[in-house]
Amino acid sequence: MISRLKGTLVSRELDHIEVETAGGVVYEIQIPLSILERLPRPPAPDFEIRTLQVVREDSVTLYGFMEPFERELFSRLLGASGVGPKVALAMLSTYSARRLAQALAEKDVNALKQVSGVGKKTAERIVLELADRVEDLALGAPGPAGAESGDGPGAQEAVAALVALGYSFVDADAAVRGALTQGEPESTDELVRRALAKR
Repeated sequence: MISRLKGTLVSRELDHIEVETAGGVVYEIQIPLSILERLPRPPAPDFEIRTLQVVREDSVTLYGFMEPFERELFSRLLGASGVGPKVALAMLSTYSARRLAQALAEKDVNALKQVSGVGKKTAERIVLELADRVEDLALGAPGPAGAESGDGPGAQEAVAALVALGYSFVDADAAVRGALTQGEPESTDELVRRALAKR
């Protein structure tokens, strides 16, 4: 099992990267969009990434993550029936690991329905299977409170307000999370104004 790679980041694409080890072997690693912005620009020596190796009958694929928390959540997603690497990667590309863990723990079916390839029935099955199994991850999720999770005061109301204004759930959720990075708002209205100003 390849759990971590160290070497030079030689290429970075939207859905995968390539890492060349000291021995001259280049590994292709699939990544979610949520970690893309945290990657250095290639060529980047002394690069390290945590990986999960998924073996199928016709392929062996590496998936990469910056934090152990992200890799663990991806692994647990694969434990749900009907969730393969493609869907798990789509979920972590739509939401940060922290936000996704909390959505699962809170059985937020509407949030999961925003993921490409996940319909209502699939979302309901996923939360039914995983809600209890990711509670520890949701509680212990790293990162500044509110900055990624959408758990600031009135955050859910602010998302709902933006959706009512015509935003998609994904865009509304991202706008509210971005607005929360500016600090705690005094009211839901202020949070909505901040989110609108960032769009």
